[in-house]
Amino acid sequence: MTGHLVGIARAHELGAPLEEMSAASISLERGIAGDARGMKNGRQVTVIFREGWEDACRDVGADLPWITRRANLLLANLEWPREAGGLLRIGDVELQITMETRPCHLMDRAYEGLRAALRPDWRGGVCCVVRRGGEIKLGIPAQYMSR
Repeated sequence: MTGHLVGIARAHELGAPLEEMSAASISLERGIAGDARGMKNGRQVTVIFREGWEDACRDVGADLPWITRRANLLLANLEWPREAGGLLRIGDVELQITMETRPCHLMDRAYEGLRAALRPDWRGGVCCVVRRGGEIKLGIPAQYMSR
């Protein structure tokens, strides 16, 4: 099943608001260019899946912007992973899934109940390391391959 990249965001500093972008460069060394979190071990790039995000928003009864989750990439029309080890291909970029992105207290600070709504079925997304860098832009195809 092929989906699409529908959101790109980065934070220039840890804890800073996310900046949405229409295109980005991703490297093995830094993750998304200009993102303060790109050097984190096992968490260079975080990815959320639109359908899981929409399920969580329905559970809390709010239509929240996807960047509330503080993820780097938003993929749509794609079965989302529920285990580590798989591979996400976004255009020419390859991201290895290392773990579930566990929802933290910041989610409830953004909207009460959001943390619990993101817990089931890996709705909170995945953390990845870059296996092959490249250029991405909104609308390019995305694919998930389980391990």
